Amino acid sequence: MFINIKLSSMKKYCFLFFTLISFKFFSQTYSSQNINLLALINPNNGSVGVGGDNRRYSGCWGWYQQSKNKEYAIVGTSNGTYFIDVTIPSTPSVCAFVPGKPNCTWREMKTYQNFCYIVSDDSSPNTFQIVDMSLLPSTVTVVYNGNTYFERGHTIWIDQNKMYIGGVTYVSGPPPATSPMNIYSLANPSVPVLLRQVSQDVPNTVFNYVHDMYVRNDTVYASTGWNGLYVLKYNNSTNTFSVLGSYTNYPAHGYNHSSFLTKNGKYLMFCDEVPAASPISFVDVQNLNNIQPIVSFKPTQQTTPHNPYLIGNNFALVSCYQDGLIIYDISQPNNLSLAGYFDTYPQGGSNTGNYSDSDYRGNWGAYPYLPSGIVIANDMQNGTFILNANAAYTTTIKNPLAIQQNNLQSKNLILFPNPASNRLSVNYSTNEPNTLQIKNMLGQIIIEKKIIGLVNENLDVSFLPNGSYFLTIIEKNQIKNKNFIINH
Repeated sequence: MFINIKLSSMKKYCFLFFTLISFKFFSQTYSSQNINLLALINPNNGSVGVGGDNRRYSGCWGWYQQSKNKEYAIVGTSNGTYFIDVTIPSTPSVCAFVPGKPNCTWREMKTYQNFCYIVSDDSSPNTFQIVDMSLLPSTVTVVYNGNTYFERGHTIWIDQNKMYIGGVTYVSGPPPATSPMNIYSLANPSVPVLLRQVSQDVPNTVFNYVHDMYVRNDTVYASTGWNGLYVLKYNNSTNTFSVLGSYTNYPAHGYNHSSFLTKNGKYLMFCDEVPAASPISFVDVQNLNNIQPIVSFKPTQQTTPHNPYLIGNNFALVSCYQDGLIIYDISQPNNLSLAGYFDTYPQGGSNTGNYSDSDYRGNWGAYPYLPSGIVIANDMQNGTFILNANAAYTTTIKNPLAIQQNNLQSKNLILFPNPASNRLSVNYSTNEPNTLQIKNMLGQIIIEKKIIGLVNENLDVSFLPNGSYFLTIIEKNQIKNKNFIINH
């Protein structure tokens, strides 16, 4: 059944008007550095959110319509999926809306050619959806909305002409009622064909659930929750999966949630979602029989990293629930540095010093791969942020997608958050001895530390009275200053 989903001209006008007021006239201040807010759109604002924390947004993706040179944000919400024209990022406008199961926490989507594939992992009844986007910006067409393939899927990835679904649940019927991960052929994009269930080749005693996956050239980096990370290979000739390697007993091992690979295939970044405030891991995957840790780190002491997105071999964008989107320079794997951040959740987190009851609120995911380089970021409570991160990628590079291996090193002095309440994270990339100072507005030194090499300090500032302060890095004959605010 083919269904056209089109907004009336009056609805389009209302959405555009709402977009304009949400950007031009919003009064909220968002803590940030090297990432600028272009627009904030909140089309799902009128719906009832899920749970006591009012979750109204979840996964997001992007799509470039080459025939019309247009860019779109595809936004999962508690009641369906929005298709938003972001070609002019300062004035995004909703083009179409595809209703889904209402009151959903989880909704994820990926694209192939002109099709969008949408899954949800909320309770039955639920459906898998296939949407034809070729008629955008005027409309989209739902070509499938049902449960004959499966009813629920936790996540989705598309590699070449194959679709991977993790955490599959079928409609009620004879066992098996679930599958850890399925692979489908998209040779006919509107009619996927099941190729294989991973459990046909990998026993459930190894892992019985795939929470998320990153796939490149039929190699699957599978986040299997409490069982850790497994690397699989789908063999086209035999239509089977084989296990290439695993990484399971690493320090601070928790619930392995999601991962992303560098362009050169040498390094993988992954996040453990549970327990809260677990560290981000960066590992060397050049030898899958012996995956090696490079660095494990926390963006802040209490935030919970959710999803990583890597650009080339140089940058990682990490969605962190309470503390928004954080960008790292990963061009030197043994010396990662903070490049920028944008806090999409001012209600709590480092900017307030309050993480109480909010471990899993805030920024869900991002999409930094549109040709223009803008970043789409979904915050569960606050909507869809359209961001410009060029300053984080350095001012000399205007299109981050064109970045190759050029060993850039960020020399920015980054403070996070700003304003601060209890703790202040200080990052400065250097190999030289330096002095860190915090001064009040009278120039009096309150804190002073001698540091050799990379500055990566998490300072206790809870004792400082509200007001403005200066942080100074003295390196040889150079001085770098940043103003910051204490607001308890």
